Amino acid sequence: MTAAGIAPEAEQPKEFAFTPENLERAKKIIAKYPEGKQQSAVIPLLDIAQRQHHNWIPRVAMDHVADLLEMPRIRVYEVASFYTMFNKAPVGRHFFQVCTTTPCWLRGSGEVMQALQDKAGCGNHETSEDGLFSVLEVECLGACVNAPMVQINDDFYEDLDYDKTVALIDALKAGQQTTPGPQNGRTNSEALSGATTLLNMRPGHRPAVPASAAPPVADGSKGDQPDPALGGAPPAHEVAAQAEASPGAHRGDAEPEKKGRPVQKVETSGDHAGTADSGEK
Repeated sequence: MTAAGIAPEAEQPKEFAFTPENLERAKKIIAKYPEGKQQSAVIPLLDIAQRQHHNWIPRVAMDHVADLLEMPRIRVYEVASFYTMFNKAPVGRHFFQVCTTTPCWLRGSGEVMQALQDKAGCGNHETSEDGLFSVLEVECLGACVNAPMVQINDDFYEDLDYDKTVALIDALKAGQQTTPGPQNGRTNSEALSGATTLLNMRPGHRPAVPASAAPPVADGSKGDQPDPALGGAPPAHEVAAQAEASPGAHRGDAEPEKKGRPVQKVETSGDHAGTADSGEK
């Protein structure tokens, strides 16, 4: 049994219709598009059909979507055939899409495929005899930092190796709940050694304060000021004292600030007029 391609005629059901709940969902999606543009809803409607029909879309389901959207059936076939997330043949209850693109391959996607062959009993484009598992090699799924990884139905499972894949298969066989994401204890996509940047962004985190930067007095008069020795700004009371002793010094002026602005005197002698600073007020 294949996990890709189109199901043979013997496996195609004779009829299909949305359940009342799914029909209501479909109508709400169609209503989002302007009049005459309802065909734009074809992808979300195919997704609803696939979820309703055991994770694959038979031809009668494509026909049902086409009739609902009043579009040629061949157009729906084209969409369903183009996008790889639509299955046109039966797949197992747990559909493994294994990334084997370069990052995952370098990190051991071959071990993942071997574990599926050994423990699930199926390889690429195959479904296990018990119908529990299907396997399909796919291109990059966008979790390269956490390679190797697989997508099982809607969820990503990352940082796998042979043993972790076997444990995942055993849990699914036993009907146990599995946890998507990294399988080696990593948090999301951070470094394997743990977070090294943006530590102050973590909830509840308080950066460590050096002992030399502790408040020098108990009354708090200077305790909230940074220590210049640690590269911080001088205390506010020192800045104020310097400004009072040397007006304008806080701006970096060479001399105290002068009041007013020099008046420019216009000379009218000769054939042209010039300007000179007289320094008069």
